[in-house]
Amino acid sequence: MTGMDRAQVVAGLDTEFGLFADLLDALKDTDRDAATRCAGWQVRDVAAHVTANALDSADGTIGTRTPDDQARALRDTPPRELAALLREAAARLTASLARLDDRVWQSVNPRFGRTVANGVLTLWYDAFVHADDIRTALGHPRTTDGPGLAASETWLRAELQRLGRPHAATATAPAADPMAFVLAASGRLDPALIGLDHDVNVYSVR
Repeated sequence: MTGMDRAQVVAGLDTEFGLFADLLDALKDTDRDAATRCAGWQVRDVAAHVTANALDSADGTIGTRTPDDQARALRDTPPRELAALLREAAARLTASLARLDDRVWQSVNPRFGRTVANGVLTLWYDAFVHADDIRTALGHPRTTDGPGLAASETWLRAELQRLGRPHAATATAPAADPMAFVLAASGRLDPALIGLDHDVNVYSVR
C-alpha cells in the first residue's frame, strides 16, 4: 500500500498515535474550545474522536460508535488524560496487530468491506489529518512531510479507486504538493483552488 510492509505500517500507526498524544499533552485549557475546520467540532472534539478511535480499535468495537458519538463521550476529558488513554490504547492495539500473520492482514473484514491492512491505514490517516486540524486551528506549525503524509495520500488514493474514481485517484496537486492533495481529497481544501475536480474529495457525493 505505502511501500511499507506490515510491521512498518503498524509501527507507523503507533508512532502517529504517540505524536498525537504529545500534541494533547501540550494543549492549554484555552485551546480546547478553538473551532476547527471539522464542521461543528472544537479542538476538544477532534482530540476525543482520535482517542476514542484508538480505544475502540484496541477493544475490538470499532464501528459501533459514530465519530460524533466518540467526540461526545470524551470531549470533556482533560487533554493529559486523553493522552494517557491514547498511549494505553495504542500499546494494546499495536501488540494485537503484531500477532497477525500476512493472511489475516490481507483478509477482508465483511463488516467494513475493507482489508485489515486498509483499516490500519485508515486509522493512521485519520490521526495524521486530525493532528493537522488541531495545529491549524491553533496556528501552530504544520507537518508537511514524513511517513504520516505518505500514508494519508496512499489511503486517499486507494479510497478514490474503491469509490470508482480512477481519474481522481491519479490526480496531482500543483508542484507535486502531497499535502495539498491530502487536504483537498479529505474535504479540507476546495479542490478548485489547486486545479483539481471536486471528485477528488472522498467525502463528496457525485
